[in-house]
Amino acid sequence: MDWQRARTDEKKNERRDAILEAAFILFKKKGYEKVSFNGIAVEAGFTKSNMYRYFHSKEEIFLNIFSSLFVQWFEDCCKSLRKTEQGVSIENFSKMWVKTLVDHPRLLDLKPILFIALENNSSFEELIEFKTLAKGLLYEIAVEISRIFPELEGEKAFKFLTLSYAATSNSWAATFQSEALKKVYQLEEFKILRPDFNNDLTSSIEIIIHGLTSMSNK
Repeated sequence: MDWQRARTDEKKNERRDAILEAAFILFKKKGYEKVSFNGIAVEAGFTKSNMYRYFHSKEEIFLNIFSSLFVQWFEDCCKSLRKTEQGVSIENFSKMWVKTLVDHPRLLDLKPILFIALENNSSFEELIEFKTLAKGLLYEIAVEISRIFPELEGEKAFKFLTLSYAATSNSWAATFQSEALKKVYQLEEFKILRPDFNNDLTSSIEIIIHGLTSMSNK
């Protein structure tokens, strides 16, 4: 075994991970548009030229982070889905679904900005690679959803995933509030408007499933 080579590869992976972690911190703190490739380099303690040894663009860094987090959620989600029997109530399924997301807060932090990064800035090659990964993983989830809810077969299972993604992104984005907005929600007259991620998203998932299953029955 080439120990020198192994140590070199390990160091490269450490540096790559340091870049990804620095980028995640910036994306979470500043959003997508306000983060630059050079800014990530500074946060990670790299020069811009050294950064190019590992990544070619901010978009590539973002998609690497998101893909890794997405795969982690996918694995946990599939475990939960496979334990869920056909005939489960929509309410209990929705609670289970939301829990799989709550257990992966780092993924949630990036969900609201995915399409800003993906659709508007990525190259054709980056898009193909990410879409291929996402399609394969989502297909496996769609199969499990169709097993649990036979009314949501094929396209309707994917429609559920599309709608639930939008609901998740909106509900999570609403949890980030300025100090002024927090004070507004503390006032009695506005408490009813205060976001509650778990309850709001669970209700949204229930409504989505009820809506799609009713369409199936028509």
